[in-house]
Amino acid sequence: MTYFIFILLGFVLGSTLFAYWISRLFFKTDITKTSTDHNPGVANAYMQAGFFAGTLSLLCELLKGTIPVFFAGKFLDCGSLLFALVMAAPVFGHAFPFFQKEKGGKAIAVSFGVMIGLFPEIYPLISLIFYYILFSLVLTLRPHSFRSVITYGLFTLTVFVIVPQNSIRLGCFIISAVVIYRHIIRHHDEPLQILLFGKHLLFQKH
Repeated sequence: MTYFIFILLGFVLGSTLFAYWISRLFFKTDITKTSTDHNPGVANAYMQAGFFAGTLSLLCELLKGTIPVFFAGKFLDCGSLLFALVMAAPVFGHAFPFFQKEKGGKAIAVSFGVMIGLFPEIYPLISLIFYYILFSLVLTLRPHSFRSVITYGLFTLTVFVIVPQNSIRLGCFIISAVVIYRHIIRHHDEPLQILLFGKHLLFQKH
């Protein structure tokens, strides 16, 4: 029963699209209409509604992943496979929100929040940060959907290698599957590019 409570809490928090609502209610901007990809995420809050809206949205999107997972870790057995569903619930809620089924997001920020909530288990968070920085700043992959698929795919493989708990492995696998799915269905027919430091083209495929 306790697992169900935290799963429900995570899903409800995840279903609350803070970037969308903060931008719309306080900055009078519907980021799902003014942005090119119509995604209700943090990046569009920054680009469409401004720095303050983006920063506040980022904080809220991180916290909605962190809070249920962190407190579940204090009251529940993290080794139980049910804990994987606690981890996945905020991400699933963001991608498939109960309140706005047609406005589900890509779930990047909330997935980082979930990894923060696993503290003191830090290896999943470090792995996700490493691959995100690597493929965003060093070996830049474009478009964003391509970068996210590679990032979360390698992140999952790394977690399976370095993290011993099967519950956390499964949770990271489900999270990655949801994020990858959301990016694939929003993918447009764009050329695939690999650039060194975002400037020097190493590979391109149309």
